[in-house]
Amino acid sequence: MNNREDLYSMSVRAGKRTYFFDVKSTKGRDLYMTITESKRRYADDGKFFYEKHKLFLYKEDFDKFKEGLEAAIEKINELKATGNYNDVSSSDDRDYDDNDGNRGKRYSDVNFDDLGE
Repeated sequence: MNNREDLYSMSVRAGKRTYFFDVKSTKGRDLYMTITESKRRYADDGKFFYEKHKLFLYKEDFDKFKEGLEAAIEKINELKATGNYNDVSSSDDRDYDDNDGNRGKRYSDVNFDDLGE
């Protein structure tokens, strides 16, 4: 028997990841949320699969979680404003999948003559 009731679900596509926000109720009618990150990955044989990470967030922790998330986002914005940090989306060494079946790593140009100096 299913001991939880699904009350609300929302998905957010964010680049190569999808986040799922699901509000559920226990048998005792307590509310909680699951946040799931899903990202397509490739196996050695070239077939893809979805890697998922799930976080359970209980109602008594909602306010503290929100405070922590907001504080971390504020700190990121402050650090980016100093000019010392770049947006992750502009990084050249991230994994890529160009939707045409090409995947791998992006690398900046390297001049091998410079390595010996």
